[in-house]
Amino acid sequence: MDLKNKRIIALGERDGIQGSAISLCVRSAGAEVVLDVTHCFV
Repeated sequence: MDLKNKRIIALGERDGIQGSAISLCVRSAGAEVVLDVTHCFV
């Protein structure tokens, strides 16, 4: 997937994959993270 020059909102879950982990992955693929949030969806 080509993420270069894309803007990403990273929504993570406390018990699953955290938003910060998603942000690191998409940044390494060339995307810009505009929002990085980790919530508890219970």
